[in-house]
Amino acid sequence: MKSRKIVCRCEDITEEEIIHAIEEGYDDIESLKRYTGATTGACQGKGCLMHILRILSQKTGKSPEEIGITTQRPPVNPVPLYVLAEGDKE
Repeated sequence: MKSRKIVCRCEDITEEEIIHAIEEGYDDIESLKRYTGATTGACQGKGCLMHILRILSQKTGKSPEEIGITTQRPPVNPVPLYVLAEGDKE
């Protein structure tokens, strides 16, 4: 059985899928994110972005600084559900 290297645990995306996407032409971080769904899970890339940058850097020959990072959407930090459930108490 071939072992799978999971890169994005939230979206269950493997290293092989990332490499395949890069070879199909999704060779920048934003298009790779949109095509694969990587970095869009509950962690918003905190667990997988560095792995994806490493793979993208190796495959394209670009430095991580040239590649950049994905656009983060609010909330940048996790918000406990009870805070949202309480709402505005005024």
